[in-house]
Amino acid sequence: MNVLMKVKNAGFSYLDGHEVFGNVNFTIEEGQIFSIIGPNGAGKSTLLNCITNLLQLNTGEIFIDGKLIKELDRKTIAKNIGYVPQTHNATYGYSVRDFVVMGRAPYISIYRMPSNEDFVKTNAAIESMGIAHLADRPYTDISGGERQQAMIARAIVQEPKIIIMDEPTSALDFGNQLKTIRMIKDLSKRGFAIIMTTHNPDHAIMLEDTVGVLDRSGHLTVGLSKDAITEEMLSSVYQIDVKIEHVEKVGRNVCIAKL
Repeated sequence: MNVLMKVKNAGFSYLDGHEVFGNVNFTIEEGQIFSIIGPNGAGKSTLLNCITNLLQLNTGEIFIDGKLIKELDRKTIAKNIGYVPQTHNATYGYSVRDFVVMGRAPYISIYRMPSNEDFVKTNAAIESMGIAHLADRPYTDISGGERQQAMIARAIVQEPKIIIMDEPTSALDFGNQLKTIRMIKDLSKRGFAIIMTTHNPDHAIMLEDTVGVLDRSGHLTVGLSKDAITEEMLSSVYQIDVKIEHVEKVGRNVCIAKL
């Protein structure tokens, strides 16, 4: 498979010298789903900000298609990486369709309006997220969960090689969480690589791919979810008693916490 991203010996520290994470290493290939789990404050979102070049590493290097990300311009990065933040505060009442079409910005020259093709791709992305009925609604008037779906649609129309999602299911109800997991699987089948953070280990199990466990000491352990997600690991990372049981009716393992 084609390696799209390589993170080598990455480390990040705050100005006061506190190290968030260190010696982080992983590669991302076409169609791969990489789920990052760990407790609050471990540095998951900070790691995402580093691999999107929003924050600069203190140590190590990040490569996109073999090129150092810090040497790439913003448009090139945007054609390779789409980013769905955990929250987004709207300041203007664009329609959902106009908000999503902004994802086409890397392909639209300055002073040019989006083309018919741009809107065709936009409408298809909106439809794929199940929010076609919201297309003409002001983005400021829809719910937090609906905004999350619109942000994912905007990342899709950006047509990057890698889509990075910071807790994409955090604002969604149970049904839409499962729809988002299915959508992530579908995106990987279409060739997109997905890097996402989640607080729910069950989501990483359902995605059946690679997981990175970021612990409180800033160490990232990478492996296949079926091997890396264990009772011992979850109990240690989250400091609660966790059991993993296989449920025949759904055909997979599930995480169960003892109260």
